[in-house]
Amino acid sequence: MTTAVLGAQRPRFVSVPPRVSTAGPEAVDLAARAGLVLDPWQAFVLDGALSERSGGQWSSFETAMVVSRQSGKGSILEARELAGLFLFGEELILHSAHEFKTSQEAFLRIRWLIDNADEFRKRVKRIRTSHGDEGVELLPSKTTVTGPSGRHVSVGKAPRLRFVARTSGSGRGFSGDVVILDEAFNLPTQVISALMPTMSARPNPQLWYASSAVNQEEHPHGEVLTSIRLRGLKGDDPSLAYFEWSADEDAYKADPVATAADPQQWAAANPGLGIRISAEHVGREHRSMPAKSFMVERLGIGDWPDLTPGGTAVIDQNRWNALMDPESQVEGSVVFAVDATPERSAGAIAAAGLRADGLLHAEVIADRPGTGWLLQRLIELHATWAPRAIVLDPSSAVGSLIPGLQEAGIEPVLVSGREMAQACGAFYDLVVESGGMRHLGQLQLATALAGARKRDLGDAWAWHRKDSSVNISPLVAVTLALHGCGKPVEDEQPVFFAWR
Repeated sequence: MTTAVLGAQRPRFVSVPPRVSTAGPEAVDLAARAGLVLDPWQAFVLDGALSERSGGQWSSFETAMVVSRQSGKGSILEARELAGLFLFGEELILHSAHEFKTSQEAFLRIRWLIDNADEFRKRVKRIRTSHGDEGVELLPSKTTVTGPSGRHVSVGKAPRLRFVARTSGSGRGFSGDVVILDEAFNLPTQVISALMPTMSARPNPQLWYASSAVNQEEHPHGEVLTSIRLRGLKGDDPSLAYFEWSADEDAYKADPVATAADPQQWAAANPGLGIRISAEHVGREHRSMPAKSFMVERLGIGDWPDLTPGGTAVIDQNRWNALMDPESQVEGSVVFAVDATPERSAGAIAAAGLRADGLLHAEVIADRPGTGWLLQRLIELHATWAPRAIVLDPSSAVGSLIPGLQEAGIEPVLVSGREMAQACGAFYDLVVESGGMRHLGQLQLATALAGARKRDLGDAWAWHRKDSSVNISPLVAVTLALHGCGKPVEDEQPVFFAWR
């Protein structure tokens, strides 16, 4: 018989930004009033994630927890959602998962918790149960909101919780206070591109990632969570709260057989062990599951994509982050550029131009699955902004756009292999040597840079679309847009661009 053992109630890796207070205990107490009694480890996550700065805003804009399945991370999300609705008065909470049936189950659990408590049920205006439109809406009430300028009372707002499907358009058009991304092991960068802008106008937003470890063989979009994990392990991100339960990876590499059979290693990766998961059941899993599956699913030792900054990355993440300016914008003429993955699974459009201070600005303005949308979007951008140029690589997947652009009266600027190498060299110099450009800190660019690889071209190099471990079309598009800014335009009038 397997020895009785209790799961670790503290994570193996934890990083929480500096704080002066926390609303965690209040959220834990509120959940208990709905019949949701949290384990110590669950309360620990909420205590850290709901830490507050001196002005009352959340210390962490992002919260990520990586923990094995069936441990109880869903209860943490439920407690956070209850607190957002009934304690913090957040106007809109969005919840999504990789599979919509997971979101539906989460909706059923939160509905049961609300129905189970009179004090919560009487504040509900309606519960939506239509497929794809599940959610909870409360009656309007006066709510004290903490924003950058201090506390103010929001009158007549009705807090809402919506459960949405995981698509590139999930949440587009909503201004969410909280976005919860469950099953973040499979999170395309396009989802972040759609959801992140929904939070920019909110006074005190939070973005949550909840997941088990990434297995590259089963999770083709594990780069986003991997990049977040690298930041969490480094432990110096001022706006990220990170919690990870996992077995000792070094011990597993040294002796995988003994480590996989050790109940203490099970406990390190499964805080719900002995509470909602029995050691006997884990023992059965150990005997029946393939070794890699058990390693990832139960020991929490992921098969993570290789995105290590400063290792094989062409540009160090710290150097890239130093050039971030969330307020950066183009003043004057603009250049657009377009690129797509070799298999045409995703495309991106970037913009670049000079700022008022003479530095170059670059950003991704569209990043979506597929390529069928690219031509029409480029035609719209050309008609609206009269760009200096639209740049593309004719030997890439977007070479097929050339006839359509020409039919619309647009003659794209085509780069040769030699010019692509020049563009990549110039991008490297702008970032690493001169620091002569600024960007907005977009996640899809950071992820692309972390996974991008070089393709040698004699004494020069270019981005390697096929060998890179992530979708680098946003990075290639930005590189080409900056390249297109090389020649000055006479008599141009200042224009401030507002495509985002």
